[in-house]
Amino acid sequence: MSSVKVESVVKTSALVGEGPVWEESDKTLLFVDIPGRKIHRWNSVTNQIQSVETADSVGFAIPRKSGGYIAGVGCSIVAVDWSTKVMTSLARVDEDKRNTRLNDGKVDPIGRLWAGTMLAEGQPEERKQGSLFSVTADHTVTKHLSQVDISNGLDWSLDQKTFFYIDSLALTVDAFDYDATTGKIGNRRVVYRLEEEEGLPDGMTLDAGGRLWVACYDGGRVLNIDPATGVRLQTIPLPATKTTSVCFGGPDYTDLYVTSASMGLDQSELKKQPQAGHTFRVSQTLTCQLPEVTMATPIDRSVCVCVCVCVQVTGLGVKGRPPHFFSG
Repeated sequence: MSSVKVESVVKTSALVGEGPVWEESDKTLLFVDIPGRKIHRWNSVTNQIQSVETADSVGFAIPRKSGGYIAGVGCSIVAVDWSTKVMTSLARVDEDKRNTRLNDGKVDPIGRLWAGTMLAEGQPEERKQGSLFSVTADHTVTKHLSQVDISNGLDWSLDQKTFFYIDSLALTVDAFDYDATTGKIGNRRVVYRLEEEEGLPDGMTLDAGGRLWVACYDGGRVLNIDPATGVRLQTIPLPATKTTSVCFGGPDYTDLYVTSASMGLDQSELKKQPQAGHTFRVSQTLTCQLPEVTMATPIDRSVCVCVCVCVQVTGLGVKGRPPHFFSG
């Protein structure tokens, strides 16, 4: 029998931790603190954190094939040179608006960046101000969706024919037909509709078996969903209600990393959730086989020896996939 282990591995409390990405070459976890205006790299070997500050809110940071990172800062797509901490603007989105900011982003299997926007904090309340964009290697920006509330989790099916997407306030995980060559999406439909107690769907990732893992903001959990059937397969509770995003990493991508937020909790809630804003690692701990029963002697059958064989298990029991790098 196996049990799921949830442990806090990055104990620095982020205001809104988001966008985890595993960097296998250095065994590091890349993630951002959106309103904290920081990009973090946590080294799983040394347990050290390196950080770079940004000039505005930062929605995501993703490795580039050419080295360094690409990040969504304000409404700008910027190149990040980690060694010098210099950021260079490559493109802008929502140029016709002044009340939005970039939120979640991810690179597709072809190397395009996909990123969405939402109403920026501190702006007058107004629904459906966000959009979804893609950015190619030559920094060409294409708008795919408008009238979005909070553009969030995104990923692609194993056969590269389906694009999964979350607009949080819709309370659904949606799917689109996806053309990998052109980057066009269409035929939107609902894969899974969250129940009230599950919170808001936020960041998302796909495992090597084609199943979705969705972080639930204000739900304190991660959902494992089969997109083919729309069935929830598993719920993993977290010790922070504002869970924000997920990615696989660790040995052979068998650990699940989950970011969270502390912003929006009052002092009473923070006392109840001292790990709010931490980044968690979810893994399996132990599998025990059924006891083996042997007789002590042929004569005394009332005495027996029970041997329970326990085997250490690494990871959650499923595997993730390496992240895609931006081609530009």
